[in-house]
Amino acid sequence: MFVIDQSRCIGCEACVQACGECGTHRGTSLIHLDVIDRAATTQTAPMVCMHCEDPTCAEVCPADAIKQNEDGVVQSSLKPRCIGCSNCVYGCPFGVPKYMSALDQMMKCDMCYDRTSVGLAPMCASVCPSQALWFGTRERFEATRTGTLVNDWWFGNQQVTTKVHTVAAEPGAVDVTGTPTTAHWLDDPFGLEPSEARS
Repeated sequence: MFVIDQSRCIGCEACVQACGECGTHRGTSLIHLDVIDRAATTQTAPMVCMHCEDPTCAEVCPADAIKQNEDGVVQSSLKPRCIGCSNCVYGCPFGVPKYMSALDQMMKCDMCYDRTSVGLAPMCASVCPSQALWFGTRERFEATRTGTLVNDWWFGNQQVTTKVHTVAAEPGAVDVTGTPTTAHWLDDPFGLEPSEARS
C-alpha cells in the first residue's frame, strides 16, 4: 500500500531526485513537488499518480498509450505510442500527468512498478526522511502511524477511488469541491434585508 501524508512533507525534494534516478525513468523524475503559498505559511506536497481504479487519463487517451495493469497500477507508454496531445493532462482530476515539451510526450508516476511488484518501496518512499511518502501494509501503517487512510474522493458528483491512499485527520471520503449548492436568482448572498437591498 502506497500512502501520502502531506502534513509530513518538509519540501526537501529527495523524492523528486530519487524518482529521476530510478532505472526505468531514463533520468527524468515522474513526480513533482507542489508548493502552496498560504501568505503566512508555505505547504509543500509531493504529487504522485493516485492510480485511479477507473483512470480518466486512460479513457481520454486517443492513442491508447495509458493502460491499467492487473495490479491496478496505471502505466503510460513512451514514444512512439504517446502522441503528446495532453488529453490526459486535462482529464486527470488530480492534475498529475505533465507534458514534457523536450520529449514531446506526457510523463507520470508509475509507482516504480518494477520495484513495487516485487514488494520493494517506490524510490520516492524509500528516501523520504519524514515518511510523507510511505509504502507498506495496512497493518504496519495502523501499528506505527496515526490518521485515517482515505482513497475515495468526490469531484462534484463524480466519485474517484484510488490505489494510493492519503492520510486525513477526519474519516470519510474527501469532497474536494465542497457541498454542492443550488443558487437561485432570489437568493440574498449578502444577508441583506429586502429594504436594505433596495437602498
